[in-house]
Amino acid sequence: MFTYTLRRLAFAVPTVLIISLIVFLLLDLAPGDPTADLPLTIPVEVREQIRLALGLGEPVHIRYLKWLQMMIFTEPLHMLAYATGWDIAPEGARILSWQTRSPVGDIIVQRMPQTLWVVGLGYLVGILIALPIGVISAYKQYSWFDQIGTFVSMVGFSVPTFFTGVVLILVFSVWLGWFPSMYDTTLRVTDWDSFVRQVKQIVMPVAVLALYNASQISRFMRASMLDNLNQDYVRTARAKGLKEQTVVLVHVLRNSMIPVVTVIAIGIPTVFTGAIITEQIFRVNGLGDALIRAIYVSDMPMVQTITFMFAVLIVLFNLIADLLYGILDPRIRYD
Repeated sequence: MFTYTLRRLAFAVPTVLIISLIVFLLLDLAPGDPTADLPLTIPVEVREQIRLALGLGEPVHIRYLKWLQMMIFTEPLHMLAYATGWDIAPEGARILSWQTRSPVGDIIVQRMPQTLWVVGLGYLVGILIALPIGVISAYKQYSWFDQIGTFVSMVGFSVPTFFTGVVLILVFSVWLGWFPSMYDTTLRVTDWDSFVRQVKQIVMPVAVLALYNASQISRFMRASMLDNLNQDYVRTARAKGLKEQTVVLVHVLRNSMIPVVTVIAIGIPTVFTGAIITEQIFRVNGLGDALIRAIYVSDMPMVQTITFMFAVLIVLFNLIADLLYGILDPRIRYD
């Protein structure tokens, strides 16, 4: 296992570097100019000086190497120092947002708690709902529970989150007045009343994300369970006199989790990068909101940083999923 992990890490390094080059070049070639929103009365030479001050006057390969150095070393240390208060941040240039002229790493650290709190909780709730629904639906195939679960899953996965979010706002905020339609990112939980307000404002965005995630994961869980329930080892276990609960929840569930782990692991990076549409609907001041605003104003440093972070997380959690295979299935060996 250790040797396999080292090999995968060694393979992940050039993968990440190639991804970083592709991300940088694609976004660098995309249309958009940081001086486009400036008043037309500003002379052309002043606009050119602004572009030079932003580092756009250097060759593309120089800009890429500088950005990569700051992305891999400088910004992570600054993020860690900002979040923990440790004095480990190195001096030197940082990746600055064209829109706010603030370091991109500081903006990400400021918005990360909102994203983890809302999107992370929605993903966790979705997993906790999806796994038992998938198991029961497969075990009781074609029952009324399976039919209802299949219908709800198809609806939850097919209907876009912006429609689901608007429907929840219309019903529970406008008509019933139970929950606020907008997420207050300035709210701090200090007493019972503020805790109740926090719970109320998080219910609808979490419900939207949980429904979408649970619909996808439960379908994979059901299909994997059905595939394993018909295997020979299940009939053998039952013939040996094992309890049905042990057969299903120990033997079948463990083998069925292998493909589901991949789906869950690949979905985890979305927790760190935010749910763009859902955060826009409920006005959650998270990373998804920061990304969409950066795209609107052609803030390429912000878009490049969040996109690259998303790519690195995908590579990392794919590695974690591969390592979990060996734990879930003893037949898999990496040595």
